[in-house]
Amino acid sequence: MTPTLRTERLLLEPYVPEDEEAFVALFQDAEVSRWMGDGPSSEAEDRALFGRVFTKVYAQDLFAVWAVRRDGLLVGHAEIKRTDAVDGHEIIYALAPTAWGTGLGTELAQAVIAHGFETLGLTEVHATVAAANEASLTLLGRIGFEHMRDIEEDDGSTTRVLTRRR
Repeated sequence: MTPTLRTERLLLEPYVPEDEEAFVALFQDAEVSRWMGDGPSSEAEDRALFGRVFTKVYAQDLFAVWAVRRDGLLVGHAEIKRTDAVDGHEIIYALAPTAWGTGLGTELAQAVIAHGFETLGLTEVHATVAAANEASLTLLGRIGFEHMRDIEEDDGSTTRVLTRRR
């Protein structure tokens, strides 16, 4: 079950059905979606993804997925899950552009990492980040992630694999 986590300014908690519109708005934001998964998706695909959070991820307790709130408003999304791309657990996070540049990304990433180390008992966590996503690469470097290798994607882009050890 996805636990509730608190930081100084953020509340990470499981999504509720009423979050659908805010979730879709976050994932439909071009500045956010360009760095998520394979890039922008249709609104219908994002609504289907939101539904799968409940019908698959939460229903089968597959991994932790959080709605990230500040002052009661949904400002982001976070996950930690096992992935074959890094043969371990990967953190995933996104914040609305209105929250960028405020230190909330660092706060969010550190909360998810702490959950991985302290609750899941992991000895390392990974992140896969588009080489062009300088803001995320800088943030992760600042909190102790090290560049391990690059993955050349089918579209010619590069994804950096970063790791932080406990």
